[in-house]
Amino acid sequence: MSYIVPIGPYHPSLEEPVHARLITEGELIKDAEIFIGYNHRGIEKIAMDRNYIQTTTLVERVCGICSHSHAMTFTMTCEAIAGVTPSKRSQYINVIISELERLHSHALWVGVALHNIGHDSLFMKSWDDREKIMDMLELLTGNRVNYGIAIFGGVRRDITKDQMEQVEKALDEYEEDLKVLTDFVLNDKTVALRTQGVGVLTTEDALTLGAIGPHARASNVAVDVRKDAPYLAYDEFEFNIATYHTCDVFARVVVRLLECFESIKIIRQAFKNMPKGPINMGNKIPTIQKGEYMMRHEAPRGQLSYFVAANGTDKPARVSIHVPTFKNAPTVPTMLKGNSVADAGLIIASIDPCFSCMDR
Repeated sequence: MSYIVPIGPYHPSLEEPVHARLITEGELIKDAEIFIGYNHRGIEKIAMDRNYIQTTTLVERVCGICSHSHAMTFTMTCEAIAGVTPSKRSQYINVIISELERLHSHALWVGVALHNIGHDSLFMKSWDDREKIMDMLELLTGNRVNYGIAIFGGVRRDITKDQMEQVEKALDEYEEDLKVLTDFVLNDKTVALRTQGVGVLTTEDALTLGAIGPHARASNVAVDVRKDAPYLAYDEFEFNIATYHTCDVFARVVVRLLECFESIKIIRQAFKNMPKGPINMGNKIPTIQKGEYMMRHEAPRGQLSYFVAANGTDKPARVSIHVPTFKNAPTVPTMLKGNSVADAGLIIASIDPCFSCMDR
């Protein structure tokens, strides 16, 4: 006999509200549906009543974890409409903050995933590492969240040589901690029992359902906007696309850890090859003429895209935001089928969802 088991919209395993309806036979999930829309804040509509500078601040609050990704992608989109090319130095600074944000996001998610499987010692280890990353972000931007670094025509703050040296030292310490954490995850029996073979999304299903970001890369799909359609100065950096072949929750943990090593590699290259020059346009505010443009960015959770339509005034006519979670959420029912109810929370969380982003 089939039973319907609701998970959410409020549930201990979920950081934010979402509702999954599980059709079960005993403990086995036979089918599932997912329902969204619990965090709607009307941000795209509000943007139409704000000028471009105010909208930069607004979209940065779409998400607390990938706030820089939103502000930076919006400003890059508007710069393209205005025909403005930011200085190379500002592009490098944006890359540095983007990769530190990726480190922060992955450390947070890995900790949450380990907490969900009941491994609180590794959870605390991951979040201790996260604190070190947030300290680096605070050193460079003045803030631990909502960094306020991206502005039209460049960035708000420069990075000094002393700051680079401090972050380099902190990165060395963090990388050693990351190696220890990765070794634990790869060899720990508790992690293996709770994640290996759980929530499988095959490569074929990932392609069919349009999975993106680390979620797709954990299903052995090598997609990454930084490589596929380079922006800022990403074509000047050497790094690999981290993929894994097991297509399960374990792969999603491993891929994010591997990506952290690649982000460290990019940051070090940026410090070493940092160009000289201005970081912004000073007091000059670019005029955004009538036009439209769409920009893509590889945010920590996957491809983030902004479409902006400008009507020649100081306010955007339309700001349309497409976030990674919206693309990855349709994969959840497929991953849930054939698993136990006890694993449902972990499987939903394994896409690293940001329902605040998705519902906006």
